[in-house]
Amino acid sequence: MMKLNHPKDRLLRLLLILLMGCSILACADVYQWQDTKGNKHYTDRVRDDSKKLPIKPGYAYFKIDKVYDGDTVKLEDGRKIRFLGINTPEIRHRNQAAEAGGEAAKNWLTTKLKNQKVRLVMDVEQTDKYKRTLAHLITENKEHINVALVEMGLAAVNIYPPNLLYVDELVAAGKRAEHAKRGIWQQAEYGMIKVDLLDKNGHSGWTRLMGKVSVVRSSRKYVYLEFSDLFQARIEKKWLSLFPDFNSYRGKTVEVRGWLNKNRDGWSMLIRHPSAIALIPG
Repeated sequence: MMKLNHPKDRLLRLLLILLMGCSILACADVYQWQDTKGNKHYTDRVRDDSKKLPIKPGYAYFKIDKVYDGDTVKLEDGRKIRFLGINTPEIRHRNQAAEAGGEAAKNWLTTKLKNQKVRLVMDVEQTDKYKRTLAHLITENKEHINVALVEMGLAAVNIYPPNLLYVDELVAAGKRAEHAKRGIWQQAEYGMIKVDLLDKNGHSGWTRLMGKVSVVRSSRKYVYLEFSDLFQARIEKKWLSLFPDFNSYRGKTVEVRGWLNKNRDGWSMLIRHPSAIALIPG
């Protein structure tokens, strides 16, 4: 094994260690200082007589082996990646019917990533219940694929705390796409449905509902916003700090977006982040 005893060798070893960690954590700083004999030393801790060395973090880039749909791909190393912060419509597979916009999102992503390499930016949770790696994808030309899908109207913002990286960029892109009626936002399937029109059959897929919050109540785990005898939205109490005062929704006309869950009395929707709920002016 080669020994690294020379000061330059020790610097090389330190830089290698730090740069290897840069793709996972924020890159550590490296400082240089000189002793009374003129020998240079290197450390990751600041000293009064040290100066910080400029270091550009290194990234690992990967080729895409397969595009499954608009928000899921497989890398050349075999990892299956689920994009963080977004949701694209489903494509037809197994017992799942195709949703409007699903093939468009897949086709755009396939074309965009052809002959491209990407790096992964992880958040708090690194895998989901299906063992897929959760990540934001950044191309070599610095294009943020997750945000681009939202900007094109090919994906809806779908934030799952505690994964809050790039939330502001995603929400802003989503508002621009909706305002411009790009992609899914020009299709009837993604229009708002009045809660009063919701029946016992509910509504399949990702859904936008609008109605007046008549009751706000609380349990040990959730705050419930009751719209009707048939529908309520719920917010986990552990994420309430992300939201405005929940009592501010009482008596107001509100839009919520997400997936309906059947419960004993009708339907419920879990609201994970403020981007999935909005007051309707008027």
